[in-house]
Amino acid sequence: MLTDAPVGWLAAAVVAKPFARSANATAIRVGTATTEAILRRFTRNASHPVYQAMLELGRAQKTIFIARYLRDRDLQREINSGLNIVEGWHDVNDTILFGNSGELASNPRDQQELAVLSLHLLQAALIYINTLMIQDILAEPAWGGILTDEDKRGVNPLFTSNMTPYGEVKINMTSRLDLSDPTPPEPDLDALAA
Repeated sequence: MLTDAPVGWLAAAVVAKPFARSANATAIRVGTATTEAILRRFTRNASHPVYQAMLELGRAQKTIFIARYLRDRDLQREINSGLNIVEGWHDVNDTILFGNSGELASNPRDQQELAVLSLHLLQAALIYINTLMIQDILAEPAWGGILTDEDKRGVNPLFTSNMTPYGEVKINMTSRLDLSDPTPPEPDLDALAA
């Protein structure tokens, strides 16, 4: 959030030298304490100069990042691309863990851990199967001339159109998925050109 309030650089500068030598700064630098943990100690006394300096520093860093984000189109694209991947991942999670609106139904930690580990196993299996299917399709010579390298980079195995999460699934443990079908469907060049 951008504000009209001036950054308290003087207050931050006055406190910066003593803070740099303090145990709190050393703990943050060494990694034995997080900045959030240190700030939580000061919540009872929000007027403490170290707390105020850390808040000002955080505001300055946020302002610098926002200015950089608004100026740099490549950074905007990178962040947007990352957000799209995360949103795709969440959509897959919602499809796999569709009961209770995707929320964990139990409070015991061991049951929650089991549910999350099961979700990760199903995610990995789905991505593996989808990747094999994509590889088989892209290995066909007919697709080689249609898709550019940029198109191939945009192919993502995070899709659920081959899943039936709400229906009855019959498992045949005596056969395997035939992901290398010798007669894959021919691409419809007219539909792709449209």
